[in-house]
Amino acid sequence: MDLLFSLRAAPAWFLVLPDTDAAAPAARAALPHTTCRLHHPSGRPWLIGRWAPGTATYGGRGRARIVVIGEHAVSPGEAERAAALADSPAALDRRAATWPGSYHLVSTAAGQIRVRSGAIGVRRVHHARTAAGGEAVTLASDRADILADLTGAPLDERRLAVELLSPDMPHPLSGQGLWRGVHTVASGHALTLAPGQAARETRWWSPPASEVPLSVGAAALREALGAAVRVRAQGRDLVTADLGGLDSTAVCCTAVRCGTPVVAYTAAQHDALGDDVHWARRTVAALGAVAAAAGGSPPEHHVVPAGAVPMTYDGLDTLDDVLDGPSAITVDRNRRMYLLELAAARGSRLHLSGLGGDELLAGTPARLHALLPGHPAAALGRLRGYTAKYRWPRQRVLRAMCDRRGYGSWLRRAAGHLTEAPPAADEPLLDWAVPPRMPPWASTDAVAAVRELLRAQAPSARPLGRGHGEHRELAAMASLSRTARSIDQICAARGMTFAAPYYDDQVVEACLAVAPQERITPWRYKPLIVEAMRGTVPDTVRARATKANATFEEEAGLRAHRAGLLALCEESRLARLGLIDARALRAWCARPLSAELESGLLHPTVACEVWLRSRQTAPAPAGP
Repeated sequence: MDLLFSLRAAPAWFLVLPDTDAAAPAARAALPHTTCRLHHPSGRPWLIGRWAPGTATYGGRGRARIVVIGEHAVSPGEAERAAALADSPAALDRRAATWPGSYHLVSTAAGQIRVRSGAIGVRRVHHARTAAGGEAVTLASDRADILADLTGAPLDERRLAVELLSPDMPHPLSGQGLWRGVHTVASGHALTLAPGQAARETRWWSPPASEVPLSVGAAALREALGAAVRVRAQGRDLVTADLGGLDSTAVCCTAVRCGTPVVAYTAAQHDALGDDVHWARRTVAALGAVAAAAGGSPPEHHVVPAGAVPMTYDGLDTLDDVLDGPSAITVDRNRRMYLLELAAARGSRLHLSGLGGDELLAGTPARLHALLPGHPAAALGRLRGYTAKYRWPRQRVLRAMCDRRGYGSWLRRAAGHLTEAPPAADEPLLDWAVPPRMPPWASTDAVAAVRELLRAQAPSARPLGRGHGEHRELAAMASLSRTARSIDQICAARGMTFAAPYYDDQVVEACLAVAPQERITPWRYKPLIVEAMRGTVPDTVRARATKANATFEEEAGLRAHRAGLLALCEESRLARLGLIDARALRAWCARPLSAELESGLLHPTVACEVWLRSRQTAPAPAGP
């Protein structure tokens, strides 16, 4: 495989180089594959790569300079004023806190370079060291595979084994790189590079205290989500948007009220209980009346027939997307991309999504652990409600609420149960996370490697947040942010941005600041977004309390595309690495599977197998 595979093929990326001659070999290797270049005051390359026109804003003041890359509306003048603060990271962060959108912030001052990741993880930062002429130098990038290309870093098979876990990888293993020597900066942290010094990570963001009333939080969310959508939509000829559940409806309606022409897409479902089309049509009808009263035009709405949308597992043996890691989107890739390709054909360069709203707005009952000491009546009332709603066994609920063991203890227990059957469907959602499981076809060596890594992390591991609930919410958002990044990487090859405004820093803060006893309840469906969207989402739709799922599409997809699934078992790359037993996987794929209970074990394995194959399928070069 070409060592410069991703440099040639990835449609969008950036590389940060320190101001030293030791970075020259990396610059020489990367520059032929770039379209955008910025330089240090010395003239050496500083920030190079590929990024779409209009997505990067540069500002300089003296020898200090900053670049903002991503979805934002920072003007050159504002960037120049902010560059004056580059030698004070805290002051620069305070300034950037007023900028809506989703972006990387790269600054240099006094010989130090700082690269800031996002609060949640849509905007990731990676770093790796390489030696040239005896001097080691640290490089940084938004894509891990770019650094692996430049440094010749080998794949870490033990870390790839972690990707096989279902339903998800636990923190902190979920944030670690797939190549030896390539490291990922934790969400909410910044990377600092200085000559002659090791790379340093510092925290710049922490979740806010959860204490404001629902009414205050709703106003803050309305303002933050409005700014997040406006900064992306304003000034465009049109934007496209999902129009399905309540979360995407809120984003779509916000975009319509910005005044930008909106083209909305709703995918019909085979399941008769899937009611997205019904609610979408009611939304468009109501918005049409609002637009007519204001002298504008209603949103253009397309309902895509269920039979036109690819099923789950479609095309698995032909995918060749250039992603920097396995992705949960893989099994649904063609299904998800069908609407996005329609949007691109319509002329869209920006697609708005409601991705992330579930984890952020509904919250988790695990918050009741922290609520119980200060608000026992509220906590116990909600606990009874969730127990009845989800039919949780009361003894297990009591046992979970009385479990005061820390996160490290949970990791050790998880390591010991990797090969057991998945937790029962009625297991209370009150622990640090759903206990991860290795699939039945995982090799003995793969299981042993994951178990060893989990146990090694346990003594020093700290949860992402304060208590079970905050950790669980942040971990879920980190997982979904990886999916959002993957979809955006796929869309970049089509000249389109996939936007997930619910994961903008200000939107996340507005939601997490609300007191859990008001945001999280078994008796109301996402009360925070319902209150925030008063006057934005039509009242006939705002109180919707249903959510469609794609279980039918998964089960039908398993039957329709079993041949493609079985084709992945032939000459399996995972089997070559000694991570799975291909015969056991083939036997599993050949038998009937329950979409609700069993096929989820397949998703991570399919994602890893497809990703490994795509690394050996070089697409056409993306340009000089």
